[in-house]
Amino acid sequence: MAFRGWPVEAVEFYEGLQADNSKSYWTAHKEVFETSVRGPLVDLFAELEDEFGAAWIARPYRDVRFRADKTPYKTACYGSLERGGYVRFSADGLAAGFGTYMMSVDQLARYRRAVADDVAGGELVRLIDELGPEKIAVSGGDTLRTAPRGYPKDHPRIELLRYKSLIGWRDWPVGAWLGTARAKTRVLAVLRAGRPLQAWLEQHVGGN
Repeated sequence: MAFRGWPVEAVEFYEGLQADNSKSYWTAHKEVFETSVRGPLVDLFAELEDEFGAAWIARPYRDVRFRADKTPYKTACYGSLERGGYVRFSADGLAAGFGTYMMSVDQLARYRRAVADDVAGGELVRLIDELGPEKIAVSGGDTLRTAPRGYPKDHPRIELLRYKSLIGWRDWPVGAWLGTARAKTRVLAVLRAGRPLQAWLEQHVGGN
């Protein structure tokens, strides 16, 4: 089906789940989740596939085996795209992003060498600056408190060296636009704006 946005029922579903994160609520409203929450995300990813590759959508169930919080269901529906891109829907609205989350040890080593290099690191700073007018925030997730071992604390790109992830991100609160195809327009704008930074990561960081 063509993507037409998320209906009001999708927002109401997650508002209810936040108030009652239980199997009984989930069972009673599972059809709403499948048709009004997950269904539009599937449709959106299908329309993005030619440009950004196949999609992976997260399961709605939380892994609570080693967590103090035993609530069984996630309060957001989200997924990622093969060639870079992430989309999340929740009661708070819509979010889209790109980048590399929680780099492995070998990825971090390559990332830091590239950041420290004046050419590659300078290019990264320029790419991040160019995302500012698009209102896309770039962050490092969980960061080191000080310089990584082997790098000076006064390095001109010390903040980037302290990152363990490199994520570009934008979110939008719930509005009437969310129930229309304009939601795809906003997601596309973020993913396309992030292509140069995603390409930098692929070149200098790569996979595990």
